[in-house]
Amino acid sequence: MPFQYLTNIPLADARQQYLDALISAGMAPLIEVIPTESANHRVTSSAVYAQISAPHYNACAMDGIALSAALTQFASETHPVTLEPEAFRWVNTGDPLPEGSDCVVMVEDVIEVEGKVRLYAAAVPWQNVRQIGEDISAGDMIVTSNTELTPPALGAMLAAGVLQVAVYRQPLVGLIPSGNELISPRENPGPGDIIEFNSTIFSGLLQDLGCQVKVFPIVPDQPMQIEAALQAALADCDMVILNAGSSAGAKDFALDAIRKVGTVLLHGVAIKPGKPAILASAQVGHKVIPVVGLPGYPVSGILVLDQLLKPVISRLTGRLYPDAPFIQASISRRLTSTLKYLEFVRARVGEVNGRLVAVPLNRGAGVVSSFVKADGIIHIPQNTEGYEAGDLVDVQLIRSLDDIRRTLVITGSHDPLLDEITDILKRRWPETQVASSHVGSMGGIMAIRRGEAHMGGIHLLDEESGEYNLAYVRRYFPQGGVVLLRCVQRTQGLMIQPGNPLGIQGIADLPRTRYVNRQKGSGTRILIDFLTSRQGIDTSTVLGFDREEMTHTAVAAAIAAGSADAGMGILAAARIYGLDFIPVAEEQYDLLVAESALQMESVQRLIEVLKGPELAERLQRMGGYTLEQPGEVIKWN
Repeated sequence: MPFQYLTNIPLADARQQYLDALISAGMAPLIEVIPTESANHRVTSSAVYAQISAPHYNACAMDGIALSAALTQFASETHPVTLEPEAFRWVNTGDPLPEGSDCVVMVEDVIEVEGKVRLYAAAVPWQNVRQIGEDISAGDMIVTSNTELTPPALGAMLAAGVLQVAVYRQPLVGLIPSGNELISPRENPGPGDIIEFNSTIFSGLLQDLGCQVKVFPIVPDQPMQIEAALQAALADCDMVILNAGSSAGAKDFALDAIRKVGTVLLHGVAIKPGKPAILASAQVGHKVIPVVGLPGYPVSGILVLDQLLKPVISRLTGRLYPDAPFIQASISRRLTSTLKYLEFVRARVGEVNGRLVAVPLNRGAGVVSSFVKADGIIHIPQNTEGYEAGDLVDVQLIRSLDDIRRTLVITGSHDPLLDEITDILKRRWPETQVASSHVGSMGGIMAIRRGEAHMGGIHLLDEESGEYNLAYVRRYFPQGGVVLLRCVQRTQGLMIQPGNPLGIQGIADLPRTRYVNRQKGSGTRILIDFLTSRQGIDTSTVLGFDREEMTHTAVAAAIAAGSADAGMGILAAARIYGLDFIPVAEEQYDLLVAESALQMESVQRLIEVLKGPELAERLQRMGGYTLEQPGEVIKWN
C-alpha cells in the first residue's frame, strides 16, 4: 500500500490545532528568578513593583547653592538679595538636600561677594530639587506581566531596589540530526556524504527566538538508536526537534520513533516545502514537551520552524514574534504551482522606476543559498495554479523595505565578476545593496524592457555582423531608453575534465561527450548553438545537450563532479574547479543599463569600481578577462 500522510491540513489550522493540543495537555512556560542585570530582553512572568522610591531622598538637581526660598522672596534685578554664609550651602548635582533648605539656585545665577552671595531673582520652593519618589514611588508597578525587558526598564528596576526578577525561562531545545549520510562539517566529504549544517541553521534561528539549544550527536538511520536519542533529549530538554526522516522513504523512521516516545498529533501539512512535518508531544512526569520531526531539506526545515513552531516557542518564552510585513510586487516571470499546497517561493525584491519587482529564486527545498539571497518570500495560496509574469503577488519581507528601495537590481547573464564588483561596493560603501539574479542575456534584456531591473549582463553575438551586444540593443530598444556600460572581454571555451581523458580537441568532438549546457536565452547558449550549427552538428545526438544549468560555475561543478565531460563556459569558472580549458571565442561582456537608472548613486559607484584598480587586480587573478575602456558609457541612439 502506498504511504499515506496522516494529515494534509492547511497551515493556519495546523498551527492552531497543534498549539491548542499542547496547551490542553498542560504545556506551560517555566519560571526562574534571575539577577536584574542579566534580564535584558527576558520576559516578566509577573508584574514588577518598586521596592524603594527613586530617588529615595530629596536630591539636588543642579550644582549651586541650597537654601530656603523664603530668603529670596523680594530679590530682583534692581533689588538683589545678599545672603550671609550661614544662610546657604554649596551643593553638587545628586547631593542630598541639606536640612532646612527647600530649593537650589544653580551656580550660573549666583554672584559671590567676599564670601557672601548675591541673588538677582527670587527662588521658589523645590526649585531644582528631585523630590523623593519623583521618578518612582515605593510600591509603584514598574512593568506589567509578559513584558520584554529593555535596558531602560532594567535601569528603572535597579533604581527602585529591584535586584531580582521572575522571568520565563529560556526553553532548552534539543536538536537531533539523523542520517547515515551525515558527517560533521569538519570532516572531508566523500561521495554520498552530506555535511550536517542544518543544526547550525536551526540553532541560530532558535536562539534568535530566545531559546537555548543543545545539539546532540548525529544518529544513524537505525530505529532503536533514534528512539534512544529521543529519550535522552526528552530527559533534558523542553522541546525536541528530530531532523530528518519525517517523510516516506525507506530510511524515514522518524514517525515510528516519535510514536514510541509520545503522541503524534499531525503528520503532513499542506505547505510546500515542508509538507512532511511531524507535530507531536511527549509527557515526562508532569511536563509536556513538544516533539517535532523536521524534513531533511534545509529550506523545508526553516519554513516549518518559522511557520509552525513560532507560536509554540512564543508560549514558552512569553515573547511575541510579529509576522514580517507583506508587500505587493510585480512578479518577473511565470510561476506555476500545484493546487494542493500553500507554496513558499524565495525571491529577490527591488524597486525599479517606483515599482516593486519580485524575481523568484530556485525553488528546490535543498537550495539553502536561496535563503541567503532572498529579500522576501512569495506566498502562492492553496488552490491557486500560480501567476503570470507581471501579476501582482504577495511577498512577505525578509529584509526591510528601506533596504529594498536602496537595492541595485541586476538581472541577466551570469559572470563571477558581478560578485567581485558587489564585494568591492560593499567594502567601500557598506550600505550598498545589490540583488543579482541569473536569467541569461536575453532574460536580462527582457527584464529591462519590462522595467524589472536597473541593469543586466549581456554577451550576445550577432551572427550576421559578428558584433557583440549593440545589434541586440538596437533590435530590442529601437526607441532608446538604455545605454551600454562597457565591462570586459572574456574568454569562452570548453571546460573539460582534468587531463582531458577523452582527448577533446574542440566543438567537433561534442557528439562523443556527455555535455552540460546553459539555459536557453543565455549568451553562452546562443554561442554554442551558433558554433554547433556552423559545424553541422545535430545537437540531438549530443548526450546531455538539453541538460541546463543557470551559471558558468554550475556547469563547471557538474564537470568536476564527473556527471559531464564538457560544457561551454568562461576560463575563470574552469580555474575555480581545476578543469582543463579549450579556448573557443573572445566575447564582449557588457552591462545594459536603463537610462533612467544611470544617475543612481549605486550605478555611479559601480562605474567607479569598473574603472578602478581593485577590480582589475581581482580579474587578473581570476584569469580570462581583458579590460578595455571599462565603465565607458555608450549611448548608441
